[in-house]
Formats: sequence, C-alpha cells, structure tokens
Amino acid sequence: MNCKLKFQTFVSAMIMCALLFNFSLNLCAEERVGEIEYENGFYYTIQKGDTLWDLSQKFSDSPWQWPDLWRENKQLPNPHWIYPGERIRLYLKEDTGSIPENKIIKQKIHQIESTKKQVYYYYSKIDQAGFIKSDAAKPSGTILKVKDKKAMINEGDIIYIREEGGIPLPEGKKYYIYRTMKPVRAQNLTPYPGVQHYFTGIAEIVNKEAGFAVGKVIKSYRATNLYDLLMPYEPIKSEIAITESIKGLKGRIILSEEHKAMIGENDIAFIDKGTKDGIQPGQRYSIFYQEKEKISANSNQAVLLPPVQYGMLLVLRTEKDTSTILITYSEKSAHDGAGICYPLDEG
Repeated sequence: MNCKLKFQTFVSAMIMCALLFNFSLNLCAEERVGEIEYENGFYYTIQKGDTLWDLSQKFSDSPWQWPDLWRENKQLPNPHWIYPGERIRLYLKEDTGSIPENKIIKQKIHQIESTKKQVYYYYSKIDQAGFIKSDAAKPSGTILKVKDKKAMINEGDIIYIREEGGIPLPEGKKYYIYRTMKPVRAQNLTPYPGVQHYFTGIAEIVNKEAGFAVGKVIKSYRATNLYDLLMPYEPIKSEIAITESIKGLKGRIILSEEHKAMIGENDIAFIDKGTKDGIQPGQRYSIFYQEKEKISANSNQAVLLPPVQYGMLLVLRTEKDTSTILITYSEKSAHDGAGICYPLDEG
C-alpha cells in the first residue's frame, strides 16, 4: 500500500470516527432529555445557536456566570455541547452569591418572551390541582365499595363504581376521583365563588359488571373515601408556557386548595378571575398589599401608599370566573382575599 492510499485510508477512518462521535453525542443528548428528573421551576428549551455563555448573559446579566448555569444542570456533561430541544433549568442570579431556586423572576421572563424564545414553568403535580366552578360538574360515577372492606382507599385498591347519568364507564378509560366542597366566602369577595372540585386520585376501569363497574386506583393524591365521585381524566401538560399577563388586571385570592389560613410558597390556591377576564395558563401576577397613611397626626385625611409586592403566582388552569394558581414565590404568607395584580416589576 503506497503512502497516498495509506493517507486516504487514515482520513476516511478519522471522518468515520468523527461521525460516530457526533452521532453518539446526539444520541446521548436525546437520552439525557428523557432522563431529566424535573423539579418545580422555570425551564428554557435550547434553540439553534444558543450557548451557555449567551444564556448566562440573558438570564444572569453576565456571560461569566455560565459555569453556575452548567453546574446546576447536571444532565449536561459538556458545557460546550448543548443541542436544540434540550431543556435547562433557569437559576436567575441577583448577586454573585448562592443561586436562588425560588426568586422572583423580574424583567428577564418578559425580555425573553420578546425574542420569541419560549420559557416554561414545569410543575410535576399539575394533575392534582383542582378547580372552582360556578356549578358542580356532573359526575360519571360514584364509589360504592372498596374490595376487602378497607378503611382507607389507597393506590392499587380495587373499587366498585355506580355509573351516573346513564353514561357507561368503558373498560380501560381513566377517571379523576374527586369530591366537591363549597369554599368559604373569601374576605372582601361579595359574590359566592362557586363549588370547589378537589381531586384525590385517578382510577382506571378494569371490568364491567351488570349495573356497576370495577376500577383500580392507579394514582392516589390524597385520602379517598366511599361515595367520592368520578369525572373523565384529562391529562394536563406539566410544562406551562409563560405567556403575557393582562395589564391593569386586579383581583383577589379566593382561598387555598387545602383551606389554609396562611398561604405560602408552592401552595395551590384560587383567584376570582377567569377566562372571561382574559386569564390564561402561564400568566404571572403579583400578590400585593396597599396601605393608607394619615397625612398628619391631627388629620383624618389619608393617602393611599404605593402597592407593595410580596409574592408571585402562576396560573395553572382556568374556568370562566375563577382560576387555579400556584404560589411560586412569597416573602410572607398570603391569605384569603389578598390582592393580585399585573406584575409590579413589569408595570
């Protein structure tokens, strides 16, 4: 074999190695996307041409923070090899100290939206979030009995279900298990907010018998009771695209899903605004308070001080008059009737 042929063979081998290496990296990237264990938080999907240097500049105001962005996304083995479609969690820094996981995301989300590069909030428990509706939903079935006469119904248990409304429960179909609760009238809210629908789990129909259906509890969120109800299961994506909020909107928190007196970070709650007000999943709003102060000690005249933001919420799902929200950030506890408005840091 002459030198020219040897050289051509060597070059061909190197090209093949490079192609295999590139294929391997792409394959690993695809596998990494599927293997990411998401936590609650804001995520960004990498676009063509993105680098950690550029993303660090956009989200942290300094390209030199890219090592922190890489370090906090352990699914990226090499910071110089990132691919379109991969998802990275955003850690927005306000200083050079530790990276906060639940800080207010200020103008950054708004700036990224304007470039058409979508930011998502990932909420793994979105299927568990119930809703408030003006009228109770019509149930598809009622739990009559649990196999083996268990005191509590849990995941894996077999349940016997009475069909409601003359509509059969087909084998293989999934249903939410829920109960209705009339929410307490919230402070400063005159109209009655509606009926709360409280999800306790998911059941799948496994068999049909004369006059009833047999189901299996495949997910258990909370304690399920006899005579809890069923409604068709409609999966909701855990990735919520951040969208533009409604300027000038003001409303109030109705109550927390668990009827807590104090509502804090990561709690689910409901607000008195819905689709009729332009509310959509992915919108963000401030939780605020506004105080009055006397002009002087000897005067009864008072002025309204500027609103103070102490928390942020994210809309998860909507009804006509109400919406289900997640408290993503809170400096102090909120409460029933707390005010909400267009993000004060964007206004």
